[in-house]
Amino acid sequence: QFIFRQQIQPWHPSSTLTHEAGVAVLQTHPDKFWDFSKALFDKQGEYFDVNVVNEPRNKTYSRLAKLASEVGIDEKKIYGLLEVPDKPAKDGSLNVGNAVTNDLKLLVKAARLTGVHVTPTVLFNGVVENGISSSFSTSDWEQWLEKNIF
Repeated sequence: QFIFRQQIQPWHPSSTLTHEAGVAVLQTHPDKFWDFSKALFDKQGEYFDVNVVNEPRNKTYSRLAKLASEVGIDEKKIYGLLEVPDKPAKDGSLNVGNAVTNDLKLLVKAARLTGVHVTPTVLFNGVVENGISSSFSTSDWEQWLEKNIF
């Protein structure tokens, strides 16, 4: 069984925003998650720190919703899930998050429970496989899979 979990990189603040967009896609169009992920990976540089540092959070969400629309997902629906209101909640609370906050919290909790702190982190039979790194090439993956899976 292969399980993919999103992993926020907290030292890259926009990482939270891009992962929230992934959660919004999962909530509305789970069948389009991989298409959205590919589109996001193709344009990831647009969401790196230096490209979003002076951009309001909801503007980044707007761009992510537009990116979702490029793979056939309703842009307004995604933005509606991501937008953070600029007014207090009815009870007066100010840290209201957005419509994906609770699902994102579950992803963070799952990572903490399994000891995942960075990407990529691969668990094989429930144990962290420290030999896999972000520098793994296609050939490295093929060799690792051949040795361990096939």
